[in-house]
Amino acid sequence: MVFRLFLLFTAVPLLELMILIELGRTMGLSATIGIVLLTGAIGAWAARAQGFYVLGRIQSELNTGQLPAEQLVDGAMVLVGGVLLITPGLLTDSVGFALMVPAVRRVIREMLMRKFQGMIKDGRVQIHHG
Repeated sequence: MVFRLFLLFTAVPLLELMILIELGRTMGLSATIGIVLLTGAIGAWAARAQGFYVLGRIQSELNTGQLPAEQLVDGAMVLVGGVLLITPGLLTDSVGFALMVPAVRRVIREMLMRKFQGMIKDGRVQIHHG
């Protein structure tokens, strides 16, 4: 786990920096800064729109007396995607934009739900009923 965090906080920013430097060489500084600002603005708009969409789905499920587990996972993915979109870099923007697409979230959510169910079944996570 520590190694994964190390990679996340060192390798990803270094890769992002390499991509931005190369983009700056190819397109110029102004265009590179423009792309970073534009993707950040579009990302903020997309995160806001998808956040409200997911929130509406959560409220709808609650109004019908259902537990909105899938929508809560979607909400977490939109939040992570939003954070990635406001982080400067094209790699993080790509992942962030992907998390704004409901079809992509559905695939990831299904994988996560299977993983969570397996963890509960194996006893790695315990559910306490109050």
